[in-house]
Amino acid sequence: MLGKIQPLLLFLFISFHTVHAEELLVAVASNFVAPAKELSQEFTRITSHNVSLSFGSTGKLYAQITNGAPYQVFLAADQESPSRLVSEGLAERGSQFTYARGRIVLYCPTLEADQKPEEVLKSNGFTRLAIANPKTAPYGQAAMEVLQNLGVFKNLSTRIIQGNNIAQTFQFVSTGNAELGFVSGSQVINIDPELYWTIPIDLYRPIQQDAVLLQKGLEKKAAREFLDFLNSDPARKIIQSFGYDLE
Repeated sequence: MLGKIQPLLLFLFISFHTVHAEELLVAVASNFVAPAKELSQEFTRITSHNVSLSFGSTGKLYAQITNGAPYQVFLAADQESPSRLVSEGLAERGSQFTYARGRIVLYCPTLEADQKPEEVLKSNGFTRLAIANPKTAPYGQAAMEVLQNLGVFKNLSTRIIQGNNIAQTFQFVSTGNAELGFVSGSQVINIDPELYWTIPIDLYRPIQQDAVLLQKGLEKKAAREFLDFLNSDPARKIIQSFGYDLE
């Protein structure tokens, strides 16, 4: 008899979760593309909720949210944007937390023997330097701080090209449209470390990346479960595996 009951209970359990599975829309900062995809797959595996991810610079995603975009969760690359959404009544007060701390690196895939990325930057021996748009991308803001703190911005200002977000910035460098560029540490996690310089943290303000529950997700069980999942040990291990620091 038990042999028949157990499969029946399993069927009912799976059916219950399938019936109650929800569609979740998450806005994600471009630096977090790879970990967000892995996190969403794991979340779907354990909950059956389906996650749709939309990527872009934090500033542009913020603008979309204020203009009525249907996102239910926001994974920003800063703390200011989620805080503003809370103060504007577009996100739930008390739901904001830091899910990752980002690092920037100077990536130079065309290094010659015995060269270092920081030496290339200071030598002026290049044509283009790529950064993300500092007006909309926190990683672009951090890159500007590094250039200013190194005292090289004035000499290099005419050589800077801007990506709309950190994903496009990485594309500029990887395709040769710029010889070097400031990108997210997570984007070079599987690249030869000799090809990039991990920027000392005293050269820019910490990139605290915050998540928040948006107004359109208040009634969504999946949205709250996803935020809880981000704080779980399995999720934190995934985040760390892409080179992010945690609180």
